[in-house]
Amino acid sequence: MGAAIRTRIVKIGNSQGIRIPKPLLEQSGISTEVEIEVHGDRLILRPASKLRVGWDEAFATMAERHDDVLLDDVNTTDWDRAEWQW
Repeated sequence: MGAAIRTRIVKIGNSQGIRIPKPLLEQSGISTEVEIEVHGDRLILRPASKLRVGWDEAFATMAERHDDVLLDDVNTTDWDRAEWQW
């Protein structure tokens, strides 16, 4: 762990916050969004996990295995065929 940097809590609108020095952000890899977690008397900041990471690969694997079919059977009725307009 590196050297600690002391900073003050500042008022930001109706909330409070801290200013994080640019070198600390660069070292941590934090850029836009963070996850904040409380552990005892400590706040843990980390880069927010990216949503949907790996989905492209998972969908490609499903397609290769032919496991990408609809789970609901589509049963049309006479009304669907004759009356419904798409």
